[in-house]
Amino acid sequence: MEVTYLNKRLKKLCDQSQEAQKKLGANCARKLRSRLADLKAAESVTGLVAGKPHPLKGDRLGQYAVRLDGGVRLVFEPANEPIPQKEDGGINWLEVTAVCIVFIGDYHD
Repeated sequence: MEVTYLNKRLKKLCDQSQEAQKKLGANCARKLRSRLADLKAAESVTGLVAGKPHPLKGDRLGQYAVRLDGGVRLVFEPANEPIPQKEDGGINWLEVTAVCIVFIGDYHD
């Protein structure tokens, strides 16, 4: 799957192990690297299995998350153009093959 980033800060956090360890801690940084590898290896979002992947609701509707460590999540949204949709208007995650990382942190706070 193709992975892009909302901004340079997120790209740096994902690309540089030292930056991730400094900001997230060693265990969370290790899981971030693993989840990113899973994302890049998957053919679509529904191919993800690690980190309890799940679509989000409420103010994060249209986004998907995977667990990293504790309450920290890796959150992404579809980057396909156009975004694959179901007949009911929802996102067809089975056909999403490109994602944009939009948030890494605890959105429960």
